[in-house]
Amino acid sequence: MIIAPSLLAADFGRLGSEIQRADRAGADWIHVDIMDGHFVPNISFGPGVVETARRFTRLPLDVHLMCSRPATLLEPFVRAGASLITVHVELGNGVGDLLWKIRALGRKVGLAVNPPTPIANALPLLKQIDLLLIMTVNPGFGGQSFIEETIPKVQQADAWRRERGLPFRIEVDGGINLSTAAECARAGADTFVSGTALFGQSNLKAAIRKMREAAMRHAPAPRGGART
Repeated sequence: MIIAPSLLAADFGRLGSEIQRADRAGADWIHVDIMDGHFVPNISFGPGVVETARRFTRLPLDVHLMCSRPATLLEPFVRAGASLITVHVELGNGVGDLLWKIRALGRKVGLAVNPPTPIANALPLLKQIDLLLIMTVNPGFGGQSFIEETIPKVQQADAWRRERGLPFRIEVDGGINLSTAAECARAGADTFVSGTALFGQSNLKAAIRKMREAAMRHAPAPRGGART
C-alpha cells in the first residue's frame, strides 16, 4: 500500500520542512496537484514547486496535471523532477498521445478519471499506464467530502486489472481518511492520496501508519495484476 500525502494541504510557508516531515514520517510518495485555472477553477503549483520539492526529498513525486493543455507542461515537469505524471481522460482523443509522450520522457504514466466520467472511458488505455487515478471528489479544491458513488469505479478498475493481469496501480484522491481509505482498499485501491487527514495531524508518522494499516486490513487477497 502506498500512502502519498498531498502538498495541497501542507503549510506553504514552510514547504521544504513539510516535505521533509512527510519523508521522515514514512510517506511512500509526495503527491503534487497542478491546477491551471481552466481545467479546474483553482490555480496551484508550477514546475518550480516540484523542483523545490525534489531538493528536499528523494521520494517519488506524483504529479497530477489538472490542466487543459498538459502537452506543453510535460517536459518542464520532467526537468523539475517529477517521477510520475498523470493526465486526465476527459481531455479526449489526444490522451493516448500524451501517455506515449510521458513514457518517452522516461517517466511513469498516470491516467485520471473524474467523478462524473464513466470509468469505461479509461478501458482502452489501461495497457499504456502505470497508475489509474480515480478521483473521489470533483477536482479543484482540497478538503472536500468523499463521494461514495465513486466506489463502484474502483471495483470495476480492480476487476479489469485482475481479469487482464495488468500491473497498473489504482490510486484514489479526495476525502481520503482512515475510514474512506479502508473502504477504497476493500474495493481494490492500493495507492492513497490524502491531504488534510495527514498534513493536518501533529503526529504525521502515526497518521501515515494508521492509514496504511487501515488499508492493509481491508485489502482483498492479491490475485492477477493486483499490487501491494
